[in-house]
Amino acid sequence: MIFTPAGAGRSAILKLSTRQDRILPFFTTLFLYICGLKYKSMNIQVLKSKIHRLVITEASLNYVGSLTLDIELMEAAGMIENEKIHIVNVNNGERLETYLIAGKRGSGVCCLNGPAARKGEIGDIVIVISYASMPFEEAKTFKPTVIFPNEENRIK
Repeated sequence: MIFTPAGAGRSAILKLSTRQDRILPFFTTLFLYICGLKYKSMNIQVLKSKIHRLVITEASLNYVGSLTLDIELMEAAGMIENEKIHIVNVNNGERLETYLIAGKRGSGVCCLNGPAARKGEIGDIVIVISYASMPFEEAKTFKPTVIFPNEENRIK
């Protein structure tokens, strides 16, 4: 955008030229139109899966970081190994981001590994959450998978 001085000898007051006065509304309208199109075609992050109120059964500080989880729970929630997850600890309010490792089927294992082991203790209740990216319009009707295991981390 080009500005012209408001008058000779005046300080730094600037004024749009006559040509720009006509062009500016056109580009403003064009900009708003383009933004509207982008809004309709953008992807947003939405809740994909949630395992609500798991009990931490193990914590292994000297392991490469992640969460080991009973594969039965992972399948029920529609989660896969190496998927990025968030863990929310109900007992202490800690939140962390890591990935999943499949644990023994039917074991009920929920093990914080590596540095994540410092974010919770055995017996703490956690929520495991995963997200998906999808178009805005699709996200409006998407229904996430939420499971509620019992106190032994088994599907009710």
